[in-house]
Amino acid sequence: MLIGLIRERKNPPDTRVPFTPKQCAEIMHDYPQVRIVAETSETRCYSDEEYRREGVEVVTDMSDCDVLLGVKEVPKQELIPGKTYFFFSHTKKMQSYNKPLMREMIRKGIRMIDYECLTHTDGQRILGFGFFAGVVGAHNGILTYGRKHGLFTLPKACDINSYAELLSFYDQLRLPNIKIAVTGSGKVTSGVLEILSHLDIQSIEPEDYLNNEYDYPVYTLLKGGGLYSRKDGKPYNREDFHQHPSEYETLFPKFLPHTDILMNGIYWDQQIPRLFTNEDVQRDDFRVSVIADITCDPFGSVPVNLGASTIADPVYGVDRKSLRQVEPFRDDKGIVDIMAVDNLPNELPRDASKYFGAHFEKYVLDPLLEGYDNDLIRRATICADGKLLPRYAYMSDYAYND
Repeated sequence: MLIGLIRERKNPPDTRVPFTPKQCAEIMHDYPQVRIVAETSETRCYSDEEYRREGVEVVTDMSDCDVLLGVKEVPKQELIPGKTYFFFSHTKKMQSYNKPLMREMIRKGIRMIDYECLTHTDGQRILGFGFFAGVVGAHNGILTYGRKHGLFTLPKACDINSYAELLSFYDQLRLPNIKIAVTGSGKVTSGVLEILSHLDIQSIEPEDYLNNEYDYPVYTLLKGGGLYSRKDGKPYNREDFHQHPSEYETLFPKFLPHTDILMNGIYWDQQIPRLFTNEDVQRDDFRVSVIADITCDPFGSVPVNLGASTIADPVYGVDRKSLRQVEPFRDDKGIVDIMAVDNLPNELPRDASKYFGAHFEKYVLDPLLEGYDNDLIRRATICADGKLLPRYAYMSDYAYND
């Protein structure tokens, strides 16, 4: 099998890679039947020369490859007909902005294996950059709070060479007695909790969070039944919630008067209740001054996410009365600052890439080599040979019609 690492072509350019040069060398050593080539690129976080030093051929033509691995969506005009691709297609929710890409993959007979759809049998995702999204998102949230209130300064993660170096900046940082609400239970949240642990922020139970103030920084983790309840008063059930989310309501508004920073790491779709409403933002007791919307669904679980920000300009303010975008970093209770970068792991691309590639090698490579009928691979295959696979038939109108 000839595997090609394609150049990222989406703008702004993403610098992450599916495999580091060292991982490529290890795979080719351990799997003699596999060869990996890298498409030449001036933007990825590992240079062409670093790949060459590990015995990876750097090429300009990927048409001979059996499997092509990327990170972000491939521009539709760059898709090579009949090829097998792995990347984050952002189509499974039928995102309107990627409908042309979905239709082109059908037209060109692409086999699309979406990283987001690679799951264990219980539905748990295998691959993603979520951990480092949580790491960088939490860092950015703390950075924003310090800058907004003129309390302390931290460097941006993208200006730091590594995760290890990032952590070194926390050694002497002493935070005020702030209260942080963390939402979610997946890999994003695990990254957030990792940073809060390194910052010596203490974990407390939700009830204590609501009823007490502290003279040191604290956080509480909200998920499942601590974040949602059934409207009819019946007990929260995880499976029922995922099947019937519209029958639930959010419990988060009661945390708004007690929270300085919200770090949001929950999965959201349009059937799931938002964490709060725009009217809640206008309440007199709304205390939140910084929101790190790490999963970043514009107008989604955080309704004052007015759109994704960028690594270069990661924060914008929202006036709590008008709900309009304003300049950030003002120590003004009438303004909440929103950090809504949608490619956070790209601030620590080498660490994030190493993490991602290790999980691909551990869980996905062997099934891929077994063939496309392997259960794991087939569950993640959205389309092949010009048609959707049965698991994704719900996307028919999205994939086939204008």
